[in-house]
Amino acid sequence: MFWFMQGLCALPAFLVVWSSCTFIISYLIALYRRDVDIIFPYISDTGANPPESCIFGLMTFISACAGIATIYARYKFVEKLCEETRLVSPCFNKAALVLGMISCLGMCIVATFQETTVWQAHDAGALLFFVSGVLYTILQSRISYLAYPFGSSLTWCRTRVFIATIATLAFFPTVICAFFMKQTTLHRDKEDADYPYHLASAVCEWIVAFSFICFFLTYIDDFKLFTLRVHTEYQE
Repeated sequence: MFWFMQGLCALPAFLVVWSSCTFIISYLIALYRRDVDIIFPYISDTGANPPESCIFGLMTFISACAGIATIYARYKFVEKLCEETRLVSPCFNKAALVLGMISCLGMCIVATFQETTVWQAHDAGALLFFVSGVLYTILQSRISYLAYPFGSSLTWCRTRVFIATIATLAFFPTVICAFFMKQTTLHRDKEDADYPYHLASAVCEWIVAFSFICFFLTYIDDFKLFTLRVHTEYQE
């Protein structure tokens, strides 16, 4: 049996690969069309103009759907651990589920509203995605330690804490530096007074986004341990 056929590990694996392709493909298309600068544009900048905006929106929506499925599967796995070991509070597990779903909702908003058309909704969705996503990684890192040695190895627990820390530290410059930016054009000049703020914010945004991807990468081993089944009851 191939590794991706064990349990539900294909779910986080697909999410990691698809999400990475979403960011990279839209960036390459925008770069080829010279819609953005080569040096660290915002992720949303790479999906601001058609046709990359169409590709970015579709692929981001699929990533959000895969994220919902992965987060729910993780929730059911931890729920089972709660029943058998009682090491993790069900409230922690439910809170992580809610935060994960809110983060995916933010992704859908970002995919639907481009920053060049309805920037208020786009920015609100991005903030929702990042804040909820960071909190989700922190809470899941805590859950992993509480459930240890069940579910995850100590190495993966420490890895999740490291990734959550990186995501948290990178989140604050992303938001704070964005407030000091005065220009919102897709092309930036290094001579602009606010260019250092733009560069710092954009770099940290990419770090946060790929921190989320790396965090789901740590789920692959856990997802080999279980499967989900739909139970149907017919009521006459």
